[in-house]
Amino acid sequence: MNERQTDITVTIELFAIYQETFGREEISYRFPPNTPVKAVLDRMIAERPKLAQWREVTRFGINLEFVDPETIVRDGDEIVLITPVSGG
Repeated sequence: MNERQTDITVTIELFAIYQETFGREEISYRFPPNTPVKAVLDRMIAERPKLAQWREVTRFGINLEFVDPETIVRDGDEIVLITPVSGG
């Protein structure tokens, strides 16, 4: 009998264009184990295609540390997507 690993749940803190697009400050998603953090952005773009223009300039953070897009997310992680900002 195969044991299926339980999906994990991550929380995404939304800022800038992501917050504006989703209309809230955070969302939670479930993913299968061994999912890279870049899949979080892929899912968000699938739900809100206008975010695709930000794909190449978005950096990823997990639990207050910048990470590579291939970093595997773990159950309970807090994720942030950081876009370039400008202003004065």
